[in-house]
Amino acid sequence: MNHFVTLGLVLFGYMTLWFVVSLFKKRNDVADVAWGLGFVLMAWTSLFLSGNFDARGLLVCILVSVWGLRLARHIYARNKGKVEDYRYAAWRAEWGRWFYVRSYLQVYVLQGVLLFVIALPVLLVHKFAVNSFGWLDVLGVAVWLFGFYFEAVGDAQLARFIQNPANKGKLMTQGLWQYTRHPNYFGEVTQWWGMWLVSLSVPFGWVGVIGPATITFLILKVSGIPLLEKKMEQHPDFAEYKRSTNMFLPWFKNN
Repeated sequence: MNHFVTLGLVLFGYMTLWFVVSLFKKRNDVADVAWGLGFVLMAWTSLFLSGNFDARGLLVCILVSVWGLRLARHIYARNKGKVEDYRYAAWRAEWGRWFYVRSYLQVYVLQGVLLFVIALPVLLVHKFAVNSFGWLDVLGVAVWLFGFYFEAVGDAQLARFIQNPANKGKLMTQGLWQYTRHPNYFGEVTQWWGMWLVSLSVPFGWVGVIGPATITFLILKVSGIPLLEKKMEQHPDFAEYKRSTNMFLPWFKNN
């Protein structure tokens, strides 16, 4: 069976399983935990299906695993013991009697499709393996590490800030958050552009640009920053934070 068709079927089964989990848990935000883990599953499944256990193929699997497992653990810890995330809770009320159908199609199936598209650079590395390292690999890994730093450190700084009772009701504007209002989102996008640079070392790797382009569009225009900024606008200090701090690309504060 075709490499990509098999991966698509595996991913379809994976997302369907998480939909069943959501029914038992009675919360759709388990989809956020499934997100990172899904990339890990796709990466290693793609590697084994290809049979090309070269250094680059193993490298991208390791990078995806480090990112995906950290993200899943972070989201699980963030949601543990709390009510369902406000976005999913709003859909639960809005969708009414169509909730289960729309949940399956719009949350799990759609997320699976997007996951597949974003992971394309990794899948291409495995499908069209080339046993040689070059400057694009080095550059790609360097970009990935830069992005991982922003996402992991940004998440950790925010988690510590929220856990401190003295910060209750305050807006996070410290650490990496003083350079960009969304360091974790910037980091995630940057990592996928780094992964695409690595994929340029293999035939048809350029096609994988659809992956980082998709995650960039989603975070900047759809489900990432727009939804979070709308929520942040309710905070009395947000207007000044918005004026002084870049939304996405890290830079020094504006006077």
